[in-house]
Amino acid sequence: MSEFCNRRTGNRASVLEKKLSKFFILITLISFTSIVALADNGGDSVWTTDVAVDTLWVLIAGMLVFFMNAGFGCVEAGFCRAKNAVNILGKNFVVFGISSIAFWIVGWAIMFGDGNSFMGTTGWFVGGADNSPVTGEAYVGIFNSINWTGVPLFAKFFFQLVFAGTAATIVSGCVAERIHYKSYMVFTVVLVAISYPITGHWIWGGGWLANLKQPMWDFAGSTVVHSVGGWAGLAGIILLGPRLGKYRDDGSVSPIPGHSMALAFLGGMILWLGWFGFNPGSTMGISGLGAKAVAHIVVTTNLSCAAGLLTATIVSWIVLGKPDFSMTVNGALAGLVAITAPCAFVNAIPSVIIGIIAGILVVFSVLFFDRIRIDDPVGALSVHLTNGIWGTLAIGLFATKAAPGGIDVDGLFNGGGVGLLVSQFIGVVAVGAFTFVLALIVWTIIKAIPGFGLRVDQEGETTGLDISEMGMEAYPSENPVG
Repeated sequence: MSEFCNRRTGNRASVLEKKLSKFFILITLISFTSIVALADNGGDSVWTTDVAVDTLWVLIAGMLVFFMNAGFGCVEAGFCRAKNAVNILGKNFVVFGISSIAFWIVGWAIMFGDGNSFMGTTGWFVGGADNSPVTGEAYVGIFNSINWTGVPLFAKFFFQLVFAGTAATIVSGCVAERIHYKSYMVFTVVLVAISYPITGHWIWGGGWLANLKQPMWDFAGSTVVHSVGGWAGLAGIILLGPRLGKYRDDGSVSPIPGHSMALAFLGGMILWLGWFGFNPGSTMGISGLGAKAVAHIVVTTNLSCAAGLLTATIVSWIVLGKPDFSMTVNGALAGLVAITAPCAFVNAIPSVIIGIIAGILVVFSVLFFDRIRIDDPVGALSVHLTNGIWGTLAIGLFATKAAPGGIDVDGLFNGGGVGLLVSQFIGVVAVGAFTFVLALIVWTIIKAIPGFGLRVDQEGETTGLDISEMGMEAYPSENPVG
């Protein structure tokens, strides 16, 4: 009897298990169907896995670009004298704090807010209507120029912020070893809050350069970021004048060597790594076909860098008699700056050509600026200005519709005629003229403000800015206890 009861109980359990299994399968199917329906009907379904993946990519890429501040600080400090190291590191540290606040309050709105062809006029404090990550015609908001990327508004803001900070950091290298700390800080506010966003709006914010009959293109910022920093720095150099002892009475150059090639090496490697966020991250998405574009840009970026550093090494070896390591580092950076604009629009072989030309340009550009007594302590003008211009023009020569960047016209060497090259040239001239003139005005005003001025006095420059401006030394000769 007990055996019979056990069999009956077992049979009932088996039947119950089968019914429960069917029930759970049904619930699963209903749940899956509901999710699909939500995805098709909008609402919270815009927050898909693709959005999460794209957002993660954009934020990580932005963090890589943020870490480039460390690279710039190391390169600049290494190429300059030990007595100014704290001052240089301080500028490269504080610049991102200033940029964060200035771009949040004003800069973002001017650059990406809806407005007119000259500047944006909406979105102060990154506020206002915005239903990102919805894109295209479904987008509702006041930042229409950047509604093409399906990531949240604050992800867009953070990524663009680190670019703004980069432009300001470039200026630091140009004016190193003789500028007042506070004067540089004031200039940074104006650059990041007003100057950089206005010209950025022209190209990336739906402004007039983006709406030419043949639009100007700049994928990741050879002009928007690098040339702007270079033009602003050039204006500062002109008003500051050269460092004491840089040029002899007969006009010849008296080299002022940097104090740490180890720091320069480390900084160069950090920047090389950071550029894999700078250029590929400008896709602002990696899901779907975005993955193909990211991989393409990583390769073109790396090839141009490699070609630039090798060419600069060889050229400096021939011209200067030795393979100048500072030229090697700047050659790598020149190749990276030059490929920044065309990285998504050119294929591998043109990227190498672009890097080769960048490596040649950076060497002769450094020599040229010294010849005309433009004292650029770290070669920032030759890296960012000269090669920012070259990289922007290179789009007009080498761009191809076959590349994954989405450009709709071929460059001159691919049978596209001169139209694109002309637009690129117009953009270079317009952005350069506006930035340089505005920077001259701002530097001049700062110079005239009582208690500010631009240049430290002769005693402070001779002693070093670490003591005169910062009140400490990077490498104290004595370390008293107590």
